[in-house]
Amino acid sequence: MRRFGHSLRWALIKAAVAGTTMVALAFLIPLGLMVQQTARDRAFTAAERQAAALGPALAITTDQDAVDRALASTDAGGQGRMAVHLPAAGQPPAVGQPPAVGQPTTAGLSPAAGTDGPAGPTLGEARATPGDVATAGGQGRSFTVKVAGGYALLQPVAVDTGRTAVVEVFVAESDLTRGVATAWLVLSAVALGLVAISVLVADRMGNRIVASARRLAGAARSLGAGNLAVRVPVEGKQVDGSPEELREAGHAFNTMADRVAQLLAAERELAADLSHRLRTPLTVLRLNAASLGDGDAAHATRHAVAQLEREVDQIIRAARRAPEDAPAVAVGCDAAEVIRERVAFWSALAEDEGRRWQLAGAERAVPVPVQRGDLAAAVDALLGNVFRHTVIGTAFSVDVLATDSSVIVLVGDAGPGYSDPAAALERGRGHGGEGSTGLGLDIVRKLAESTGGDLALGRSAVLGGAETRLRLRARAEVALPPRAGRRRSRGALFQR
Repeated sequence: MRRFGHSLRWALIKAAVAGTTMVALAFLIPLGLMVQQTARDRAFTAAERQAAALGPALAITTDQDAVDRALASTDAGGQGRMAVHLPAAGQPPAVGQPPAVGQPTTAGLSPAAGTDGPAGPTLGEARATPGDVATAGGQGRSFTVKVAGGYALLQPVAVDTGRTAVVEVFVAESDLTRGVATAWLVLSAVALGLVAISVLVADRMGNRIVASARRLAGAARSLGAGNLAVRVPVEGKQVDGSPEELREAGHAFNTMADRVAQLLAAERELAADLSHRLRTPLTVLRLNAASLGDGDAAHATRHAVAQLEREVDQIIRAARRAPEDAPAVAVGCDAAEVIRERVAFWSALAEDEGRRWQLAGAERAVPVPVQRGDLAAAVDALLGNVFRHTVIGTAFSVDVLATDSSVIVLVGDAGPGYSDPAAALERGRGHGGEGSTGLGLDIVRKLAESTGGDLALGRSAVLGGAETRLRLRARAEVALPPRAGRRRSRGALFQR
């Protein structure tokens, strides 16, 4: 579940990063290009202002010393980035109306000016070619040309009637991109900030979703472990911000848990009622057994009736008890001791029916991770099958094999064997005649599988009949309950 939570939050974060990045790029790239174009326009506009600053001086005089002083007084002139191309002294007069003083000429230039442009001296550091200067003066409009290291703005200025000077302002490449890098850095920082904010918001939303999903998964695991009182919170601050779908899932889980608790309670009541109905025939059996007198058979019958009565009482108490009130029980038992006790119990009936029996391998303690009562019920089911499905006088044997990892219990007999081993293991299908419920081997199989073991049916290599192999996985941490002493087995090799 932790991996699921990380994957869900990471998916939300990736979706937030992708969405915010696309939105940021859609806005910031055009904005960055606009900033770049603005910087370019700002550089050329500043160059035009520098060129226009010389217009009044050129309209008053074309004296080189005066123009040179006016040129040096400007920022661009002081930095060596401006030049003035003066007209020739004998330039012919213009045709038409003279232009306004200090403004670029767009009409009324003389044929000579339109052809050759200024051909006089040049003041300052010029970078444009004479042809470009002549073209600017002849056309009477400003334009820019590419020069080494940047651009040159050529601005024609009418100095008097029929004569035009050209002011050249150099615009460096660095001026065209001034402030652009800083603007891109700021825009990139803004984009990263937006992405970071979206990641934080997505993480917070994902954390709420993951927390709700983890609560639901934890409640499901707790319910599976037997805690019928667990419920998922669906209201309050704990689930604020959770998706509506998860809240609906929580409502469905709580409804299911309530229904499971009701069904289990009804099942417990039914089991208790059915078990309680057995008290009347058990009372009759106990009274009849008390009148049998003395003898091994009478003693064994009374013992069996007493044990059956105790089992019924235990079933009734267990069914009436709530699951949370169940007492803690020991985790393991000594398989050898349980098997010795159960074989000793069945040996009395075996002697009455003339059955030879054998018990081997149960001399030393063999810890197994199952309850003592569960193992006793499993052994009784195996031995009961021998007595129920074989004729009187059929011999049987019980062998206990213990290894470091498992404990194997072999119950064999000299009967006809299993006609269909697969069907015998199916729940509710008996392999014998009348009186079989088909649940005995299924109970034994579930006990074996609860420890990681198994149950197998086959043919006995010694007696030639059926053989049931119960394998229980052993664990080193199983602790045996303390015992005052251990009884020796009553069984001997094929004794009667």
